[in-house]
Amino acid sequence: MGQKVHPFGFRLGITKWWQAKWYAEKDYARLLCQDLALRRVIERKSRECSISRVEIERTGAEVSVTVYSARPGILIGRGGQKVEALRAELEKVSKEKVRLTVREVERPELVACLVAQNMADRIEGRVPFRRVMKQAAFRTRQAGAKGIKIKCAGRLGGREIARSEMLHEGQMPLHTLRANIDYGFVEARTVMGRIGIKVWVYLGDVFPEVSRGSATTEASKVS
Repeated sequence: MGQKVHPFGFRLGITKWWQAKWYAEKDYARLLCQDLALRRVIERKSRECSISRVEIERTGAEVSVTVYSARPGILIGRGGQKVEALRAELEKVSKEKVRLTVREVERPELVACLVAQNMADRIEGRVPFRRVMKQAAFRTRQAGAKGIKIKCAGRLGGREIARSEMLHEGQMPLHTLRANIDYGFVEARTVMGRIGIKVWVYLGDVFPEVSRGSATTEASKVS
């Protein structure tokens, strides 16, 4: 089952959390469409800022938007001009007060979405896709990832018939719920058509914290 479903949806509530944090009974459809519109605006206005994810939280009449970027300086701009213009655009779309926060991604080599974006940029620059896949896997493994899987699909190398190629290095336990697996999908827009790039990055297992008191109690029960 882990091979067929989205790695985030498969682990929601276990090792992953929702990127939209709000609850609504009557206005659910309207708020959902509003979230999609906000994400589209951020994607359109800041394509070169290497955005990994966007978290939206609603508290009362205010919408809190947190943008995680590997290039926060480009997103903020000189004197904060770009981020203020983006916030004004978001308020115009949502028609509510928006509190925009920008956070930096310290290690972009371990974020699957950013790895896929970098690969897409290089493929659009006409770098051979096999070289791009091998170099991306090498950098991710060198950064400390326990495993990586890359899949490219489309008219690879300008061929007439679409096909797919996969590169797999290290471990990738997709069926394990406690496995911390990051996933990203990006499309490279080339002259011959679009090439889909999927990246899975395995960062290790996530274990629940056990207090010393509970551990002592369990040990006494065993003895």
